Amino acid sequence: MGALPRSLLGETLRESTSKAPRKRASAVPARRLVIRQVDEKRWDDLARLFEGRGGPKNCWCMVWRARGAEARRTDGRSRKAALRRRVHAGLPIGLLAYLSDEPVAWCSIAPRSTYRPLGGPEVVDGRPQDVWSIVCFFIVRRLRRQGVMERLLTAAVEHARRRGAKVVEAYPVESDSPSYRFMGFVPAFAEAGFIEVGRAGTRRHVMRLRLAPDAQAG
Repeated sequence: MGALPRSLLGETLRESTSKAPRKRASAVPARRLVIRQVDEKRWDDLARLFEGRGGPKNCWCMVWRARGAEARRTDGRSRKAALRRRVHAGLPIGLLAYLSDEPVAWCSIAPRSTYRPLGGPEVVDGRPQDVWSIVCFFIVRRLRRQGVMERLLTAAVEHARRRGAKVVEAYPVESDSPSYRFMGFVPAFAEAGFIEVGRAGTRRHVMRLRLAPDAQAG
């Protein structure tokens, strides 16, 4: 699958990451984060984060989720309603990070089957239900380059493992990429153990991490 039109990416593309990774000032905020799965009771917190300054209030993280009639409704209000329906139905959509009870960061992590086609090679062993995909990060501006994305990535992998995932897949770009920067950068995923298995379009690298079973499961 090639690159999506820039107009579809909304404010997440422009606001979710800075122009290039820089040396982190401090990792203290990342260590203080409390990370929770988005569910019905946390919907208002997610909306608060998305509708805040610089938040992805145009796309509502629906670019990779919308299909059929939903994909034709590209206004923020319709996309918000579409994401809200998924939460109400109990579908996993991602994680919300809190700092002193304030929602400050988001990671979209969910079964690959809940997204539209993301590109890259087919799933090994033909079991798409075993693969979870990370497609977006959003962090409030004041906390960027402080280890928050790395903390979210670690939490996302563990969350997927505990929900039965056998593979976590991501689609990061190089640090100088002009688009898709909200999907994260290749070095962060490589450092976390992800291995490149292909490309999706001209900019996105398809990277996978195979998971060992959760020792606490069952």
